[in-house]
Amino acid sequence: MQRVFSGIQPTGQLHLGNYLGAVHNWAKMQQHSDAFYCIVDLHSITTPQKAGSIGRETLRLAQMLLAAGLDPQVCTLFVQSHVREHTECAWLLECTVSFGELSRMAQFKDKSSRHEFISAGLFTYPALQAADILLYDTNVVPVGADQRQHIELTRDIAERFNHRYGDTFVLPTAVVPATAARVMDLQRPSDKMSKSLNSPKGTIDLLDEPTHIRKKIRSAVTDNESDVRFDVANKPGVSNLLSILAAATDRDPNTVATQYHQYGALKDDTADAVIALLAPFQARFSELEADPAQTSRLLQDGADKARELAASTLRRAKTNIGFLSDTY
Repeated sequence: MQRVFSGIQPTGQLHLGNYLGAVHNWAKMQQHSDAFYCIVDLHSITTPQKAGSIGRETLRLAQMLLAAGLDPQVCTLFVQSHVREHTECAWLLECTVSFGELSRMAQFKDKSSRHEFISAGLFTYPALQAADILLYDTNVVPVGADQRQHIELTRDIAERFNHRYGDTFVLPTAVVPATAARVMDLQRPSDKMSKSLNSPKGTIDLLDEPTHIRKKIRSAVTDNESDVRFDVANKPGVSNLLSILAAATDRDPNTVATQYHQYGALKDDTADAVIALLAPFQARFSELEADPAQTSRLLQDGADKARELAASTLRRAKTNIGFLSDTY
């Protein structure tokens, strides 16, 4: 059984793009893979955070992931900072990756251009991400298309480490979900749906009420034409609606497009599908929110399981480098 790893930051509420582009696929993958899913809270502090908020957001995100279908009896769900091996392994990999490689990362260039304060952690972020992945002998990393560069760098780091110190890390492969890998903003369909855009009308939060979901989709930007076809380059707004409807109903967007001749009907059916998709999620989240202690227990169990594997991999890496053993 292949090992799967993926992570998500506890910043902001989950939106439809997170769900259809990542979490919905995580729930599917856990059924036929040895899946490790991590709430990467350490990555969140690469940019300044309000004191005290990260713990609350981590717990809330865990409840949302569980409500979205992650089953702790099937997958391993845990918090990054609860497994100390992540930060120790990150240092080994920071000493393996080059300054030039980190300088070329597109995400660093993008984020650093939008912040006045640029932390060293934001620059070395890919080394910690590589540690997250490599600690679990990961075979497959489900990611959005914009994260491919990070997985390619992780492979490069692992190959260099293995060349220097001997066979240590498994080389992971990035897998981009074929359906709705990138859900776009409803008002700005050339941009990925994201909290950082500050586009409340273009973003569907997973806890939005049905009336709000319907209103946002009904007001989604399309174009001045009338034909419905899946054409991302020339019809980004319509294509985004088709992608959302296809992902929500497990169909192909090109096939879905053949069933419509008017934008209004497409929007109505997309709204119906999203509301139906999120109804069980919202009900389950309410149950989990009422019992935070249960979620904390599940996260502790996940961390215990993750730590066992991470410690073994880190021990192998340190032994191969040749550090003096700390066992006396």
